[in-house]
Amino acid sequence: MASTKPDPYVKLGEFIKRQRELGQLSIRQLAEMCGVSNPYLSQIERGLRIPSSMILQSLAKGLRLSAETLYAQAGIMDPQESEESDVVKSIMRDPDISARQREMLIDMYRSFRKVNEAEAAS
Repeated sequence: MASTKPDPYVKLGEFIKRQRELGQLSIRQLAEMCGVSNPYLSQIERGLRIPSSMILQSLAKGLRLSAETLYAQAGIMDPQESEESDVVKSIMRDPDISARQREMLIDMYRSFRKVNEAEAAS
């Protein structure tokens, strides 16, 4: 029984692979730069694994891209939400909280925005 891959993650993986190749980096080089294993990075590139926001941030740094570019490719951030991106950037740069705490804060922030938008619309 074949499993279906979530399309945004396949697109993200293809984007990462394309950027890695444009940067003339081997999968081993990028994996080492980002502190992940070669097989894990390979699975991300093939859309088989969903990277955490911290891994995306590390990949962005290794690929010399903005983290927001990868977040937008992953569907984590709408590229049109520049107001939100400043808050998300600040959260992602905070060295005093864990990766999981960052993800939770971003999720809570987005939930609050949705509630406020719904209230404003009614």
